[in-house]
Amino acid sequence: MESGQDEVHPTAKTYSLMLDLWHQHRPGSSNMMVCENGKTPAYLLARLVDRDISVMSVVSNPYLNSPATVLDIVHTLSSEAVNLGFHSVIKELGQNQDSASTNDILRDVPGVRPVYRDPKITVSEDGETVKEEPEVPFNLDSLRRHLANVTEARQVLDADVHARQRHLEASVYELAVEQLQHRAQVFEEKGLDNGILSHSELQHWMWKWHVALQARLTVEIGRISKAEPKTLNRATANISPYLTLVKAEKLSLLTILEVMRLQGSGGVVVGMKMTRALIAVGKAVENEYKAEMCRLNNIPIPTYSRSPEMFFSKMGYQHLHQRRMAAAQTMEDGETWTSTWTQAVRSRVGAVLVECLMDVAEIDRTKIDPVTKETMTESQPAFYSGYEYIRGQKLGVLRLNPVVSERMAKDSLSRTIHPRHLPMLVKPKPWLNYDDGGYIYNKSQAMRFKDSSEQELYLKEATNAGTVELVYAGLDVLGSTPWKINKTIFDIVLNVWNSGERMGKIPPAVFDQEEPKLPEHLEHDMEARSHYITRQKQWAQAKANNHSDRCSVNYKIEIARTFLGDTIFLPHNLDFRGRAYPIPPHLSHIGDDLARSLLLFDEAKPLGVRGFRWMKIHLANLYGYDKANFDERVQWVNEHLDEVRDSATKPLEGKRWWANADDPWQCLATCIELNNALELEDPHSYVSALPVHQDGTCNGLQHYAALGGDDQGARQVNLAAADRPSDVYTHVSLDVEKAIAIDAAAGHEMAKLLSGKISRKVVKQTVMTTVYGVTFVGAREQIEKQLNERKDIPKELCWLAASYVAKKVLVTIGDTFKGAKHIQTWFNLCARLIAKSIPEDRLSLTTNSMGETVVTLARNRMKKEQMTTVIWTTPLGLPIVQPYRKSARKQVMTAIQSVYISDPNASAEVNAGKQASAFPPNFIHSLDATHMMLTALECRNRGLAFASVHDSYWTHACDIDKMSEIIRETFIALHSSDILGKLDQEFRERYKDHKIAIDAVGTRAGSLVKALAAAGSPVLEILSQAKQLPGFSDEAGTEVQSAQVVEEKDEDEELLEFLTGESKPTKPESTMDQETRGLIGQFINVTDLIPPLPAKGTFKVETIKGSQYFFS
Repeated sequence: MESGQDEVHPTAKTYSLMLDLWHQHRPGSSNMMVCENGKTPAYLLARLVDRDISVMSVVSNPYLNSPATVLDIVHTLSSEAVNLGFHSVIKELGQNQDSASTNDILRDVPGVRPVYRDPKITVSEDGETVKEEPEVPFNLDSLRRHLANVTEARQVLDADVHARQRHLEASVYELAVEQLQHRAQVFEEKGLDNGILSHSELQHWMWKWHVALQARLTVEIGRISKAEPKTLNRATANISPYLTLVKAEKLSLLTILEVMRLQGSGGVVVGMKMTRALIAVGKAVENEYKAEMCRLNNIPIPTYSRSPEMFFSKMGYQHLHQRRMAAAQTMEDGETWTSTWTQAVRSRVGAVLVECLMDVAEIDRTKIDPVTKETMTESQPAFYSGYEYIRGQKLGVLRLNPVVSERMAKDSLSRTIHPRHLPMLVKPKPWLNYDDGGYIYNKSQAMRFKDSSEQELYLKEATNAGTVELVYAGLDVLGSTPWKINKTIFDIVLNVWNSGERMGKIPPAVFDQEEPKLPEHLEHDMEARSHYITRQKQWAQAKANNHSDRCSVNYKIEIARTFLGDTIFLPHNLDFRGRAYPIPPHLSHIGDDLARSLLLFDEAKPLGVRGFRWMKIHLANLYGYDKANFDERVQWVNEHLDEVRDSATKPLEGKRWWANADDPWQCLATCIELNNALELEDPHSYVSALPVHQDGTCNGLQHYAALGGDDQGARQVNLAAADRPSDVYTHVSLDVEKAIAIDAAAGHEMAKLLSGKISRKVVKQTVMTTVYGVTFVGAREQIEKQLNERKDIPKELCWLAASYVAKKVLVTIGDTFKGAKHIQTWFNLCARLIAKSIPEDRLSLTTNSMGETVVTLARNRMKKEQMTTVIWTTPLGLPIVQPYRKSARKQVMTAIQSVYISDPNASAEVNAGKQASAFPPNFIHSLDATHMMLTALECRNRGLAFASVHDSYWTHACDIDKMSEIIRETFIALHSSDILGKLDQEFRERYKDHKIAIDAVGTRAGSLVKALAAAGSPVLEILSQAKQLPGFSDEAGTEVQSAQVVEEKDEDEELLEFLTGESKPTKPESTMDQETRGLIGQFINVTDLIPPLPAKGTFKVETIKGSQYFFS
């Protein structure tokens, strides 16, 4: 029948019969028979799909009269459909599967009320007001559709989580086609495809563009393929192989989705930078091209078997021969497909696709003639190219038609969900390499490289050397922690969400703040109008934020609903500083209070006596009662047990005590858990899966205090043992209040306004981030936000008040943590010297006739050669590379425009200022990341569940005492290893062959020289003995212009101001030239200028063993 020789074709019943026979005689059954010619379910499914036979007509055929047989066949076909990529089959089976026959946890769960964008109001020809139907934003609609497919797959694959995971990660391009095609069909069926209403449906436009672009690309690619051998035109050279392998349909979708996703990016309000658009489209094509090459050469993507151990079998290596053969063949053809495409190739491929899109993408604009009242319709391009000045530079931009941009104003595509951003249903793949781990079927990177090929190169080399195994093991520990959705909290959250009211930091469905109004009698008062405009802008921004926050909450609830009843996992990777983050961004424990409350450990453990106590302390912490000692916190909870029970049993109908907590939803989850325990005869026997936290006290300052042995700082951040917890935020706020009181007594108006209003909350964020390099501007913004929230300071004065308070806070912090300030200064000076240094082999050294070593590198190339970035290695062996460079742009001619691209792989001068200012916070971040990884590994060794949010560590309540002990042990071990000494040694070894021009350091009066001298560097001696020091060159050919000297002075001024708070007086240019000229061409080893380490204080890190509030 299949061959058609007898002119008889199989029907649905034929396939039902074949599947039934296979089911009776399948491998492993008592009637097992060998299948002839490989007539497996996969083969049969592929054939019936080719014949366009509905899979439901096969499984529902009366011939299959056994429900058990039908269910087994449905599960088998569903698994094979996942393997074959037949997503429509899974959807069809899932939609028609009788949910009553399965354990469907979602059957009685209400749907989630989606966020709607504000409906557009227009006036008809008759003068009547017409209000459009409210619509779900495009990105949220995409998420809902994808999650619906995930739910449908669950109906038929409930027991096979590996197949569900593969379906979850499958490509979304097929889904996009179905989505756009469905919308187009709906419009056509309703008779709306006449251009009049098309402006109200973004996806309808996209479908029309897709159809037209697909046809245009077929013709254009054919033309390029024919023309390429005859032309040397660089705009199209050597790109036809990339365009011909990927189908025109997929190229069309890639182009449209990437261009729409980039709308409003890069500082361009209506459109995007042309360069970014071309490269983004080119990169998307590159990924698809390489995937097609694998398929073409029979190189399958590794699949996840039932057994995770298969990852470590020979399975991962059995296709190396095919890979080598395919690579060799394509290399002979001139296609280096195995390597990363250059930015130039990406931009040229993208230029062809974007140009075709610009040619075919049109929209119909309609307008009513104000005189004749007739409706006029005109077709206009949806995209067009142009130029725009951004920060003084003329840049090519790809603009959107105003109608399209207006439509997208509230339907941004920038956050469209990809299935890789969802939680996993199986344990993440162990990290086997820097680009091999996490998700099973989609490629993930162990580090989020920040536009830096250096970071990837260093991590790759460290991986090959085997020095980062503990880091990968730590990521595996974090990713393998099993979670589940807290259904009790979910049901309450869903009830509140669908009601539309504001509660527990859930924003309301309708913005509930009254719009500011300008009293009529003040219309001509300029000051009043200015204040009104300021408040109106703030109100509009708050309204927009409400919509954005509501969308964010909608994501979390939709995802939580989809995974109810499932065990889920959150794969992790690192940022470039070594900090670990879950890859799924919308629902994870690193999210906000709501996201955290929705998650429980999958495993539950009995509380025990200590666990019951820790749960009470945890509740007090979440409510905000966290400054008392532990016994007082337990007593506080005991005094509020009535409120706890009321919150747990009547969360919405009762007093809502929980809603006033600092973290209301986590507080409610803990109230429910505590009440469940109290209802038992023995509360200590209650089995709990609730994560309980141990948080560091301003963890960055804890690391600084330990590094510097700062006894005073250690006491402020609970490193030293004490009967009560110390609160550094309260300490700073009280000192600031004292300073303000002195100013107020002297008659300072701003001090009078702020007197008594500087609470702990006002200064907390600034104190917390000072250690991470917060600037005055950043501190002012943080404090302004807090002052605004107080509502007892006029909004128009908040900015000035924040400026005044920020200065007081920064001075107070500097006085309190002097040890931290000295170390921070040392970090800054080291980074600035390194950033100004040049490797010796880049100086073009030669020997002159007198036997002296001289530099022949041209003076005007000197700054261009300052390409040395700050690099260090964490105690776990992870190399950290700071990515801050000045962008190196390259011009590429394309068919659309001459574009300038910034190639992250190109060598470029470092941004010395950014290297210096970012090094202190980045180093501390790498330290707290190391402490977390060490704790995670040790918790796994001792059988404890573990999760972390940077310096907040989570485990079961009954295991808090064990984890607390581990936290202290790992911190002591970390800081007993002479971290600063090893860093100093690493710098001196790594940069021992790097030279620095003395004139780049500056003159004796320069800010950098002053700071170096104050830190103990022998810089003044070096300047006075410059001519006598060995290794210097005195090249007569080097010249410097006064303008270059002035530039250097301005660069160093910033550092002086940061370190000392003083401004450098302007020096006469003539004096500057005379003093500097004698140093031209002189070089010194950069390591000779590095200051000695700051003297260490008396605090001993071992004493934290006795500090019960170190992490609490």
